Amino acid sequence: MTPTDRLDAATVTDAATALLPHEPVSADQLVEGSPATGHLVLDRSRDDARTVGVWEMTPGAMRDIEADEVFVVLAGDATVDFESPELPSIELAPGSVVRLEAGMRTVWTVRETLRKVYVAP
Repeated sequence: MTPTDRLDAATVTDAATALLPHEPVSADQLVEGSPATGHLVLDRSRDDARTVGVWEMTPGAMRDIEADEVFVVLAGDATVDFESPELPSIELAPGSVVRLEAGMRTVWTVRETLRKVYVAP
């Protein structure tokens, strides 16, 4: 990655194996277990209107407040429960494509380390 968080044109980045620094989930988000998350920005538009990145969570459960994003699951097994708005739970597996809206309150329960590539503002 370059210091400006922009991918070079016509290059390949392996999102499935990129090293992600992990941090434990904060106590205010923790629901169960001892999950950790890792994050890597792959590309950011010049006007900061769009970010592409990789995010990973190890097994356990955590609460989150979502941003607008679309993501594709690369690896793992998880369930996302929606606390607000009340919506049916979704199951995540490799190949799942999901759109989340800003402000959604969720609980992520990861059974096998989950890795996704996302596009967000």
